[in-house]
Amino acid sequence: MTISPTPPIELLGDESRFDGPGIEVPEDALHALESICEVVTSGDSVAESSRDWWPLALHWALAGQVPQLADVVVRPASTDEVRRVTQVCNNARLPLTVAGGRSGVCGAAAPVFGGVVLDATALAGVVAIDEVAGVVEVLPGTFGPDLEDELRAAGLSVGHFPQSFDLATVGGWIGSRGAGQYSTRYGKIEEMVVGLEVVLADGTVVRTGGAPAAAAGPDLTQLFIGSEGTLGVITRAWLRTHPIPAHEARATYSFASFAGGVEACRLILQAGATPAVLRLYDAAESQRGQGGDGAECILLVLDEGDASLVDATMAIVERSCVTAGATPGDVDLVEKWLGHRNDTSALQGLTRKGFVVDTMEIAAPWSRIDELFDDVRASMLAVPHARAATCHLSHSYSDGACLYFTFAATPPADEIESTYIALWDAGQRAVLAGGGNLSHHHGVGINRGRFMAEALGTAHGVLAAIKSTLDPNGIMNPGKLGLPTPFGPVPWP
Repeated sequence: MTISPTPPIELLGDESRFDGPGIEVPEDALHALESICEVVTSGDSVAESSRDWWPLALHWALAGQVPQLADVVVRPASTDEVRRVTQVCNNARLPLTVAGGRSGVCGAAAPVFGGVVLDATALAGVVAIDEVAGVVEVLPGTFGPDLEDELRAAGLSVGHFPQSFDLATVGGWIGSRGAGQYSTRYGKIEEMVVGLEVVLADGTVVRTGGAPAAAAGPDLTQLFIGSEGTLGVITRAWLRTHPIPAHEARATYSFASFAGGVEACRLILQAGATPAVLRLYDAAESQRGQGGDGAECILLVLDEGDASLVDATMAIVERSCVTAGATPGDVDLVEKWLGHRNDTSALQGLTRKGFVVDTMEIAAPWSRIDELFDDVRASMLAVPHARAATCHLSHSYSDGACLYFTFAATPPADEIESTYIALWDAGQRAVLAGGGNLSHHHGVGINRGRFMAEALGTAHGVLAAIKSTLDPNGIMNPGKLGLPTPFGPVPWP
Protein backbone atom coordinates (compact mmCIF):
# COMPACT_ATOMS: atom_id res chain seq x y z
CA MET A 1 0.00 0.00 0.00
CA THR A 2 1.34 3.44 -0.91
CA ILE A 3 2.03 5.72 2.04
CA SER A 4 1.24 9.43 1.80
CA PRO A 5 4.58 11.24 1.42
CA THR A 6 5.59 14.20 3.52
CA PRO A 7 5.11 17.52 1.68
CA PRO A 8 8.36 18.74 0.14
CA ILE A 9 9.41 21.30 2.78
CA GLU A 10 10.16 19.88 6.22
CA LEU A 11 7.93 21.32 8.91
CA LEU A 12 10.04 22.72 11.72
CA GLY A 13 7.26 23.44 14.21
CA ASP A 14 3.54 23.34 14.83
CA GLU A 15 2.38 26.95 14.97
CA SER A 16 -0.64 28.35 13.14
CA ARG A 17 -0.04 31.13 10.63
CA PHE A 18 -3.59 32.43 10.69
CA ASP A 19 -4.61 34.82 13.43
CA GLY A 20 -6.76 33.45 16.19
CA PRO A 21 -6.85 29.94 17.68
CA GLY A 22 -8.53 27.12 15.87
CA ILE A 23 -11.68 25.58 17.28
CA GLU A 24 -10.95 22.90 19.86
CA VAL A 25 -12.82 19.61 20.16
CA PRO A 26 -14.64 19.40 23.52
CA GLU A 27 -13.87 16.41 25.71
CA ASP A 28 -17.22 14.69 25.21
CA ALA A 29 -16.94 14.95 21.42
CA LEU A 30 -13.36 13.67 21.57
CA HIS A 31 -14.45 10.62 23.52
CA ALA A 32 -17.24 10.02 21.02
CA LEU A 33 -14.77 10.18 18.13
CA GLU A 34 -12.37 7.83 19.93
CA SER A 35 -15.17 5.29 20.24
CA ILE A 36 -15.60 5.30 16.44
CA CYS A 37 -12.13 5.12 14.88
CA GLU A 38 -8.46 5.95 15.30
CA VAL A 39 -7.94 9.48 16.63
CA VAL A 40 -4.60 11.32 16.57
CA THR A 41 -3.91 14.25 18.89
CA SER A 42 -0.09 14.42 18.95
CA GLY A 43 1.43 17.69 17.75
CA ASP A 44 3.70 16.50 14.93
CA SER A 45 1.13 14.22 13.31
CA VAL A 46 -1.64 16.79 13.60
CA ALA A 47 0.61 19.50 12.16
CA GLU A 48 1.54 17.36 9.15
CA SER A 49 -2.13 16.58 8.54
CA SER A 50 -2.98 20.29 8.64
CA ARG A 51 -1.15 21.29 5.46
CA ASP A 52 -0.77 20.40 1.80
CA TRP A 53 1.48 21.47 -1.10
CA TRP A 54 0.18 25.03 -1.39
CA PRO A 55 3.35 26.90 -2.44
CA LEU A 56 2.82 29.84 -0.08
CA ALA A 57 2.36 27.43 2.83
CA LEU A 58 5.75 25.92 1.97
CA HIS A 59 7.30 29.29 2.87
CA TRP A 60 5.36 29.23 6.12
CA ALA A 61 6.61 25.70 6.83
CA LEU A 62 10.20 27.01 6.81
CA ALA A 63 9.14 29.18 9.76
CA GLY A 64 7.52 26.20 11.51
CA GLN A 65 3.98 27.22 10.65
CA VAL A 66 0.93 25.62 9.05
CA PRO A 67 -2.03 27.71 7.87
CA GLN A 68 -4.10 26.54 10.86
CA LEU A 69 -3.70 23.57 13.17
CA ALA A 70 -6.45 21.03 13.48
CA ASP A 71 -7.23 19.97 17.03
CA VAL A 72 -7.54 16.27 16.19
CA VAL A 73 -7.18 13.97 13.19
CA VAL A 74 -9.58 11.05 12.72
CA ARG A 75 -8.93 8.06 10.48
CA PRO A 76 -12.17 6.21 9.72
CA ALA A 77 -11.88 2.96 7.80
CA SER A 78 -15.46 2.45 6.59
CA THR A 79 -18.46 4.39 5.35
CA ASP A 80 -20.23 3.72 8.63
CA GLU A 81 -17.34 5.18 10.61
CA VAL A 82 -17.37 8.28 8.37
CA ARG A 83 -21.11 8.56 8.92
CA ARG A 84 -20.70 8.46 12.70
CA VAL A 85 -17.81 10.95 12.63
CA THR A 86 -19.84 13.47 10.65
CA GLN A 87 -22.75 13.09 13.07
CA VAL A 88 -20.50 13.84 16.06
CA CYS A 89 -19.00 16.89 14.35
CA ASN A 90 -22.39 18.13 13.16
CA ASN A 91 -23.98 17.80 16.60
CA ALA A 92 -21.03 19.56 18.24
CA ARG A 93 -20.75 22.21 15.48
CA LEU A 94 -17.12 21.26 14.80
CA PRO A 95 -15.36 22.14 11.52
CA LEU A 96 -14.62 18.95 9.57
CA THR A 97 -12.00 19.06 6.81
CA VAL A 98 -11.38 16.03 4.60
CA ALA A 99 -7.80 15.26 3.54
CA GLY A 100 -6.31 12.51 1.39
CA GLY A 101 -2.79 12.56 -0.02
CA ARG A 102 -2.68 16.35 0.57
CA SER A 103 -1.05 16.96 -2.81
CA GLY A 104 -3.28 19.94 -3.63
CA VAL A 105 -1.62 23.27 -4.33
CA CYS A 106 -4.38 25.69 -3.26
CA GLY A 107 -4.75 24.87 0.46
CA ALA A 108 -8.00 22.91 0.08
CA ALA A 109 -6.93 20.33 2.69
CA ALA A 110 -5.91 22.91 5.31
CA PRO A 111 -8.40 23.24 8.22
CA VAL A 112 -9.01 26.99 8.12
CA PHE A 113 -10.82 27.02 11.47
CA GLY A 114 -9.11 24.07 13.19
CA GLY A 115 -11.43 21.42 14.54
CA VAL A 116 -11.26 17.96 12.99
CA VAL A 117 -9.33 16.70 9.97
CA LEU A 118 -10.71 13.50 8.47
CA ASP A 119 -7.78 11.56 7.00
CA ALA A 120 -9.35 9.45 4.26
CA THR A 121 -6.29 7.31 3.52
CA ALA A 122 -7.56 4.44 5.68
CA LEU A 123 -10.49 4.16 3.24
CA ALA A 124 -8.31 2.55 0.60
CA GLY A 125 -8.45 -0.27 -1.89
CA VAL A 126 -10.14 -1.56 -5.01
CA VAL A 127 -13.49 -3.12 -4.08
CA ALA A 128 -14.47 -4.66 -7.39
CA ILE A 129 -13.74 -4.57 -11.12
CA ASP A 130 -16.48 -5.12 -13.70
CA GLU A 131 -14.31 -6.17 -16.62
CA VAL A 132 -17.25 -6.43 -19.00
CA ALA A 133 -18.57 -2.91 -18.36
CA GLY A 134 -15.08 -1.54 -17.76
CA VAL A 135 -15.94 -0.01 -14.36
CA VAL A 136 -13.89 -0.13 -11.16
CA GLU A 137 -15.32 0.38 -7.67
CA VAL A 138 -12.66 2.03 -5.52
CA LEU A 139 -12.36 3.69 -2.11
CA PRO A 140 -11.37 7.37 -1.94
CA GLY A 141 -8.12 7.01 0.01
CA THR A 142 -6.56 4.84 -2.70
CA PHE A 143 -3.40 6.30 -4.21
CA GLY A 144 -2.97 6.42 -7.98
CA PRO A 145 -0.19 3.79 -8.27
CA ASP A 146 -2.14 1.31 -6.14
CA LEU A 147 -5.25 1.72 -8.28
CA GLU A 148 -3.36 1.33 -11.55
CA ASP A 149 -1.39 -1.69 -10.31
CA GLU A 150 -4.60 -3.60 -9.56
CA LEU A 151 -6.24 -2.55 -12.79
CA ARG A 152 -3.26 -3.49 -14.93
CA ALA A 153 -3.41 -7.01 -13.54
CA ALA A 154 -6.84 -7.14 -15.20
CA GLY A 155 -5.55 -5.52 -18.40
CA LEU A 156 -7.22 -2.19 -17.64
CA SER A 157 -6.37 1.41 -16.79
CA VAL A 158 -8.30 4.51 -15.75
CA GLY A 159 -5.85 6.70 -17.69
CA HIS A 160 -5.79 9.46 -15.07
CA PHE A 161 -2.15 10.51 -14.58
CA PRO A 162 -1.84 13.94 -12.93
CA GLN A 163 1.58 15.31 -12.06
CA SER A 164 0.74 14.41 -8.45
CA PHE A 165 0.00 10.79 -9.43
CA ASP A 166 2.26 9.23 -6.77
CA LEU A 167 0.95 11.53 -4.03
CA ALA A 168 -2.75 12.00 -4.70
CA THR A 169 -5.77 9.86 -3.88
CA VAL A 170 -8.89 9.04 -5.87
CA GLY A 171 -10.98 11.18 -3.51
CA GLY A 172 -8.63 14.10 -4.07
CA TRP A 173 -8.88 13.71 -7.84
CA ILE A 174 -12.65 13.89 -7.59
CA GLY A 175 -12.89 16.57 -4.91
CA SER A 176 -10.67 18.99 -6.85
CA ARG A 177 -12.05 18.11 -10.32
CA GLY A 178 -8.57 17.15 -11.42
CA ALA A 179 -7.06 16.43 -14.83
CA GLY A 180 -4.43 13.92 -15.84
CA GLN A 181 -1.68 14.49 -18.37
CA TYR A 182 -3.49 12.21 -20.87
CA SER A 183 -6.81 14.02 -20.49
CA THR A 184 -7.16 15.05 -24.14
CA ARG A 185 -7.72 11.36 -24.86
CA TYR A 186 -9.44 10.16 -21.69
CA GLY A 187 -11.04 13.31 -20.29
CA LYS A 188 -10.85 15.00 -16.92
CA ILE A 189 -11.90 13.14 -13.80
CA GLU A 190 -15.54 14.28 -14.11
CA GLU A 191 -15.78 12.35 -17.38
CA MET A 192 -14.42 9.21 -15.71
CA VAL A 193 -16.76 9.07 -12.72
CA VAL A 194 -19.77 6.77 -13.16
CA GLY A 195 -21.14 7.23 -9.65
CA LEU A 196 -20.35 8.19 -6.07
CA GLU A 197 -21.19 7.31 -2.50
CA VAL A 198 -21.19 10.43 -0.31
CA VAL A 199 -21.78 11.00 3.40
CA LEU A 200 -23.54 14.30 4.13
CA ALA A 201 -22.98 16.47 7.18
CA ASP A 202 -25.82 14.89 9.16
CA GLY A 203 -24.59 11.35 8.42
CA THR A 204 -26.98 10.64 5.57
CA VAL A 205 -25.38 8.30 3.01
CA VAL A 206 -26.33 8.96 -0.61
CA ARG A 207 -25.38 7.24 -3.84
CA THR A 208 -25.41 9.00 -7.20
CA GLY A 209 -25.13 7.85 -10.80
CA GLY A 210 -24.22 4.27 -11.58
CA ALA A 211 -25.28 4.05 -15.24
CA PRO A 212 -23.65 5.19 -18.50
CA ALA A 213 -26.21 8.00 -18.81
CA ALA A 214 -29.49 9.11 -17.29
CA ALA A 215 -32.33 11.60 -17.57
CA ALA A 216 -33.60 11.44 -13.99
CA GLY A 217 -33.24 15.11 -13.15
CA PRO A 218 -29.94 16.98 -12.67
CA ASP A 219 -26.75 14.93 -12.48
CA LEU A 220 -26.09 14.82 -8.73
CA THR A 221 -22.75 13.09 -9.28
CA GLN A 222 -21.42 16.29 -10.85
CA LEU A 223 -22.64 18.27 -7.85
CA PHE A 224 -20.05 16.61 -5.62
CA ILE A 225 -17.19 16.48 -8.14
CA GLY A 226 -15.06 19.56 -7.48
CA SER A 227 -16.87 20.41 -4.23
CA GLU A 228 -13.61 20.08 -2.22
CA GLY A 229 -15.32 18.46 0.75
CA THR A 230 -17.72 21.36 1.30
CA LEU A 231 -20.87 19.36 0.54
CA GLY A 232 -20.04 15.90 1.87
CA VAL A 233 -17.40 13.20 2.27
CA ILE A 234 -16.83 10.94 -0.74
CA THR A 235 -16.56 7.37 0.58
CA ARG A 236 -16.71 5.33 -2.64
CA ALA A 237 -16.40 5.91 -6.37
CA TRP A 238 -17.10 4.03 -9.57
CA LEU A 239 -14.72 4.98 -12.40
CA ARG A 240 -14.63 4.13 -16.10
CA THR A 241 -11.64 2.15 -17.33
CA HIS A 242 -10.28 1.19 -20.74
CA PRO A 243 -8.04 -1.63 -21.98
CA ILE A 244 -4.31 -1.07 -21.62
CA PRO A 245 -3.25 0.53 -24.92
CA ALA A 246 -1.70 -1.83 -27.45
CA HIS A 247 -0.06 0.83 -29.62
CA GLU A 248 1.67 4.17 -29.13
CA ALA A 249 2.98 6.91 -31.41
CA ARG A 250 4.96 10.11 -30.72
CA ALA A 251 5.87 13.30 -32.55
CA THR A 252 7.35 16.72 -31.93
CA TYR A 253 6.82 19.95 -33.88
CA SER A 254 8.38 23.40 -33.75
CA PHE A 255 6.49 26.67 -34.31
CA ALA A 256 7.78 30.18 -34.85
CA SER A 257 5.16 31.53 -32.46
CA PHE A 258 2.92 30.33 -29.65
CA ALA A 259 -0.11 31.47 -31.66
CA GLY A 260 0.92 29.16 -34.48
CA GLY A 261 1.03 26.21 -32.12
CA VAL A 262 -2.35 27.15 -30.65
CA GLU A 263 -3.84 27.18 -34.14
CA ALA A 264 -2.46 23.70 -34.80
CA CYS A 265 -4.00 22.39 -31.57
CA ARG A 266 -7.36 23.92 -32.50
CA LEU A 267 -7.27 22.33 -35.95
CA ILE A 268 -6.40 18.95 -34.45
CA LEU A 269 -9.26 18.93 -31.94
CA GLN A 270 -11.84 20.39 -34.28
CA ALA A 271 -11.00 17.70 -36.83
CA GLY A 272 -12.08 15.18 -34.21
CA ALA A 273 -8.63 13.91 -33.20
CA THR A 274 -7.88 13.53 -29.48
CA PRO A 275 -4.22 12.60 -28.98
CA ALA A 276 -3.57 11.62 -25.36
CA VAL A 277 -0.82 14.23 -24.93
CA LEU A 278 -0.78 17.58 -26.72
CA ARG A 279 1.53 19.98 -24.91
CA LEU A 280 2.63 23.28 -26.44
CA TYR A 281 5.38 25.28 -24.68
CA ASP A 282 6.09 28.97 -25.16
CA ALA A 283 9.58 30.02 -26.21
CA ALA A 284 10.87 30.42 -22.65
CA GLU A 285 9.59 27.05 -21.45
CA SER A 286 10.73 25.39 -24.67
CA GLN A 287 14.26 26.65 -24.06
CA ARG A 288 14.18 25.79 -20.35
CA GLY A 289 12.93 22.23 -20.61
CA GLN A 290 12.50 21.09 -24.21
CA GLY A 291 15.79 21.96 -25.88
CA GLY A 292 14.45 25.02 -27.70
CA ASP A 293 16.59 27.83 -29.06
CA GLY A 294 14.79 30.63 -27.20
CA ALA A 295 12.64 31.59 -30.16
CA GLU A 296 10.77 28.43 -31.18
CA CYS A 297 7.70 27.00 -29.42
CA ILE A 298 7.71 23.22 -29.15
CA LEU A 299 4.69 20.92 -29.30
CA LEU A 300 4.93 17.41 -27.83
CA VAL A 301 2.44 14.81 -29.08
CA LEU A 302 1.75 11.28 -27.84
CA ASP A 303 -1.17 9.02 -28.60
CA GLU A 304 -2.01 5.48 -27.55
CA GLY A 305 -4.73 2.89 -28.18
CA ASP A 306 -5.84 0.78 -31.11
CA ALA A 307 -3.28 1.08 -33.90
CA SER A 308 -5.82 2.16 -36.52
CA LEU A 309 -7.13 4.99 -34.33
CA VAL A 310 -3.66 6.10 -33.34
CA ASP A 311 -2.45 6.18 -36.94
CA ALA A 312 -5.48 8.21 -38.00
CA THR A 313 -5.01 10.61 -35.10
CA MET A 314 -1.33 11.17 -35.85
CA ALA A 315 -2.12 11.79 -39.51
CA ILE A 316 -4.51 14.58 -38.49
CA VAL A 317 -1.88 15.94 -36.13
CA GLU A 318 0.72 16.08 -38.88
CA ARG A 319 -1.66 17.69 -41.37
CA SER A 320 -2.79 20.31 -38.87
CA CYS A 321 0.73 21.18 -37.78
CA VAL A 322 1.93 21.59 -41.36
CA THR A 323 -1.08 23.78 -42.11
CA ALA A 324 -0.17 25.98 -39.11
CA GLY A 325 3.43 26.36 -40.32
CA ALA A 326 5.27 23.82 -38.13
CA THR A 327 8.41 21.88 -38.83
CA PRO A 328 9.02 18.38 -37.39
CA GLY A 329 11.25 18.22 -34.32
CA ASP A 330 13.22 15.75 -32.23
CA VAL A 331 10.82 12.99 -31.19
CA ASP A 332 13.16 12.00 -28.33
CA LEU A 333 11.89 15.08 -26.49
CA VAL A 334 8.71 13.15 -25.72
CA GLU A 335 10.70 10.44 -23.95
CA LYS A 336 12.58 13.12 -22.02
CA TRP A 337 9.31 14.67 -20.91
CA LEU A 338 7.93 11.29 -19.84
CA GLY A 339 10.98 10.73 -17.65
CA HIS A 340 10.74 14.07 -15.82
CA ARG A 341 7.09 15.07 -16.03
CA ASN A 342 6.34 14.58 -12.31
CA ASP A 343 9.54 16.07 -10.92
CA THR A 344 8.81 19.12 -8.75
CA SER A 345 12.11 19.19 -6.87
CA ALA A 346 13.03 22.59 -8.33
CA LEU A 347 10.17 24.12 -6.35
CA GLN A 348 11.77 23.10 -3.07
CA GLY A 349 15.13 24.62 -3.96
CA LEU A 350 13.68 27.92 -5.15
CA THR A 351 11.40 28.17 -2.12
CA ARG A 352 14.36 27.68 0.23
CA LYS A 353 16.18 30.48 -1.62
CA GLY A 354 13.30 32.89 -1.02
CA PHE A 355 11.73 32.77 -4.48
CA VAL A 356 7.99 33.12 -4.84
CA VAL A 357 7.06 30.42 -7.36
CA ASP A 358 3.63 29.08 -8.31
CA THR A 359 1.46 27.98 -11.21
CA MET A 360 -1.96 29.11 -12.37
CA GLU A 361 -3.95 26.91 -14.77
CA ILE A 362 -7.06 28.21 -16.46
CA ALA A 363 -9.18 27.37 -19.49
CA ALA A 364 -10.64 29.58 -22.20
CA PRO A 365 -12.22 29.38 -25.68
CA TRP A 366 -9.84 29.19 -28.64
CA SER A 367 -10.97 32.69 -29.62
CA ARG A 368 -9.55 34.11 -26.35
CA ILE A 369 -6.36 32.05 -25.96
CA ASP A 370 -3.90 34.31 -27.81
CA GLU A 371 -5.01 37.47 -26.03
CA LEU A 372 -4.97 35.79 -22.62
CA PHE A 373 -1.50 34.39 -23.30
CA ASP A 374 -0.21 37.96 -23.74
CA ASP A 375 -2.32 39.79 -21.14
CA VAL A 376 -1.83 37.42 -18.20
CA ARG A 377 1.94 37.28 -18.57
CA ALA A 378 2.13 41.07 -18.92
CA SER A 379 -0.05 41.59 -15.84
CA MET A 380 2.11 39.33 -13.72
CA LEU A 381 5.38 40.81 -14.94
CA ALA A 382 4.11 44.27 -13.97
CA VAL A 383 4.04 43.24 -10.29
CA PRO A 384 7.07 44.54 -8.34
CA HIS A 385 9.82 41.93 -7.91
CA ALA A 386 8.38 39.66 -10.65
CA ARG A 387 11.09 37.78 -12.53
CA ALA A 388 9.28 35.45 -14.93
CA ALA A 389 5.86 34.51 -16.27
CA THR A 390 5.81 31.66 -18.77
CA CYS A 391 3.13 29.42 -20.20
CA HIS A 392 2.27 26.13 -21.84
CA LEU A 393 -0.94 24.67 -23.25
CA SER A 394 -1.61 21.34 -21.55
CA HIS A 395 -5.19 20.12 -22.18
CA SER A 396 -7.27 20.68 -25.31
CA TYR A 397 -10.95 20.46 -26.24
CA SER A 398 -12.99 21.16 -29.36
CA ASP A 399 -13.92 24.62 -28.06
CA GLY A 400 -10.80 25.69 -26.17
CA ALA A 401 -7.84 24.72 -24.05
CA CYS A 402 -6.05 24.99 -20.72
CA LEU A 403 -3.25 27.53 -20.36
CA TYR A 404 -0.83 26.70 -17.56
CA PHE A 405 1.16 29.71 -16.35
CA THR A 406 4.30 29.47 -14.22
CA PHE A 407 5.49 32.61 -12.45
CA ALA A 408 8.34 33.60 -10.16
CA ALA A 409 9.45 36.62 -8.15
CA THR A 410 12.32 37.53 -5.84
CA PRO A 411 10.91 39.90 -3.20
CA PRO A 412 12.58 40.88 0.06
CA ALA A 413 11.90 38.36 2.83
CA ASP A 414 9.31 40.60 4.47
CA GLU A 415 7.39 40.97 1.17
CA ILE A 416 7.05 37.30 0.19
CA GLU A 417 3.41 37.05 1.16
CA SER A 418 2.34 40.43 -0.22
CA THR A 419 4.13 39.72 -3.51
CA TYR A 420 2.45 36.33 -3.75
CA ILE A 421 -0.97 37.91 -3.24
CA ALA A 422 -0.23 40.65 -5.78
CA LEU A 423 0.86 38.14 -8.43
CA TRP A 424 -2.29 36.10 -8.01
CA ASP A 425 -4.49 39.19 -8.01
CA ALA A 426 -2.88 40.43 -11.21
CA GLY A 427 -2.89 37.13 -13.05
CA GLN A 428 -6.26 35.77 -12.01
CA ARG A 429 -8.13 39.00 -12.61
CA ALA A 430 -6.54 39.35 -16.04
CA VAL A 431 -7.85 35.87 -16.80
CA LEU A 432 -11.38 36.65 -15.63
CA ALA A 433 -11.43 39.97 -17.48
CA GLY A 434 -10.22 38.26 -20.64
CA GLY A 435 -12.86 35.53 -20.75
CA GLY A 436 -11.01 32.69 -19.04
CA ASN A 437 -12.26 30.65 -16.11
CA LEU A 438 -11.04 30.51 -12.52
CA SER A 439 -9.39 27.10 -12.58
CA HIS A 440 -8.98 24.17 -14.92
CA HIS A 441 -7.87 21.40 -12.55
CA HIS A 442 -6.12 22.67 -9.41
CA GLY A 443 -9.36 23.75 -7.79
CA VAL A 444 -10.02 26.66 -5.44
CA GLY A 445 -9.01 25.87 -1.86
CA ILE A 446 -7.98 28.84 0.26
CA ASN A 447 -5.91 30.58 -2.38
CA ARG A 448 -8.64 31.19 -4.97
CA GLY A 449 -11.57 31.63 -2.61
CA ARG A 450 -11.52 35.42 -2.90
CA PHE A 451 -12.16 35.18 -6.65
CA MET A 452 -15.14 32.81 -6.53
CA ALA A 453 -17.95 35.37 -6.37
CA GLU A 454 -16.35 37.31 -9.22
CA ALA A 455 -15.87 34.15 -11.28
CA LEU A 456 -19.35 32.66 -10.80
CA GLY A 457 -21.43 35.84 -10.53
CA THR A 458 -24.97 35.24 -9.30
CA ALA A 459 -24.41 31.48 -9.63
CA HIS A 460 -22.22 31.72 -6.53
CA GLY A 461 -25.38 32.42 -4.56
CA VAL A 462 -26.90 29.22 -5.94
CA LEU A 463 -23.85 27.28 -4.76
CA ALA A 464 -24.15 28.89 -1.32
CA ALA A 465 -27.83 27.89 -1.16
CA ILE A 466 -26.96 24.27 -1.99
CA LYS A 467 -24.27 24.34 0.71
CA SER A 468 -26.77 25.71 3.25
CA THR A 469 -29.26 22.96 2.42
CA LEU A 470 -26.84 20.03 2.56
CA ASP A 471 -24.76 21.41 5.43
CA PRO A 472 -26.96 23.82 7.45
CA ASN A 473 -24.44 24.05 10.31
CA GLY A 474 -21.59 24.83 7.91
CA ILE A 475 -19.19 22.23 9.29
CA MET A 476 -17.92 20.76 6.01
CA ASN A 477 -14.53 22.21 5.07
CA PRO A 478 -15.46 25.78 6.03
CA GLY A 479 -13.48 28.65 4.54
CA LYS A 480 -13.31 27.19 1.03
CA LEU A 481 -14.92 28.08 -2.33
CA GLY A 482 -15.62 31.60 -1.04
CA LEU A 483 -18.71 30.30 0.77
CA PRO A 484 -20.20 31.86 3.92
CA THR A 485 -19.15 30.22 7.17
CA PRO A 486 -20.56 30.34 10.72
CA PHE A 487 -17.05 30.31 12.15
CA GLY A 488 -16.21 33.89 11.21
CA PRO A 489 -14.41 35.59 8.31
CA VAL A 490 -11.81 33.61 6.40
CA PRO A 491 -8.47 34.74 7.87
CA TRP A 492 -6.50 34.94 4.60
CA PRO A 493 -5.55 36.93 2.62
